[in-house]
Amino acid sequence: MTVAAVILSATAQGAVADTLGQPRVRRLVDIAWSGGALPVVVLSPDDDGAVASALVGSEAVFGTPAAAEAGPAGQMARGAELALAEVRETSAVLIWPARMTWVGPETVTSLIEAHGTDAATILRPAWDGTPGWPVLVPIAHLGALRGVAADRMPPDVIDELAATAPSRIVEMGDPGVVHDAETPFADLPPYDGPPDPPAGHTHEWGDGVEGDGVDEGVPGEGRGLAPFPQAADDAAVDLD
Repeated sequence: MTVAAVILSATAQGAVADTLGQPRVRRLVDIAWSGGALPVVVLSPDDDGAVASALVGSEAVFGTPAAAEAGPAGQMARGAELALAEVRETSAVLIWPARMTWVGPETVTSLIEAHGTDAATILRPAWDGTPGWPVLVPIAHLGALRGVAADRMPPDVIDELAATAPSRIVEMGDPGVVHDAETPFADLPPYDGPPDPPAGHTHEWGDGVEGDGVDEGVPGEGRGLAPFPQAADDAAVDLD
């Protein structure tokens, strides 16, 4: 699975606003990349080249936005198309408004892992039960995204998609998914981490052997590392 990040800024000023000593989009690119997103696409107006300059030396792909009349859904679709042009194997995109500056890289990683076990589902990260951003949208739903009316605002775009495609809310314990740049970093609630694995529970080899009726005392069954009868008999191993 290849999951891209699509970072969307409505203005160049917002894209380069100082965020803990970095231009906002540069910080977001670094977070997305360290969380495992590939490629990372930034869409923003850039009349004076300040946004492109802020991304020099990063892993970002910079793109010009769709026409304004395309609306938020059109910008999201434009970002997904650029990601596909960069990496044809892209299976989903993280739709990421640039104002959501405090998302942690662990949340990016968790959404990507959850996509790996639930490839057709729109995944909406949540904090304390409230869904936020970035939202993982499988490429399979790109056609539906293109069909959303241009007057829909970003939360409404996601709600419309979720009404027509499989979706689920994934608790992340990351306040950054709902608190945007208007909340100072120092005022963020503490990061808790997800209460459950976002990709679901996985079991190591040998888990649940008692329930399966496997006899741990029988060599070659249960968690034993040596699945051979002679492993039960120390005399069968010549240590001299």
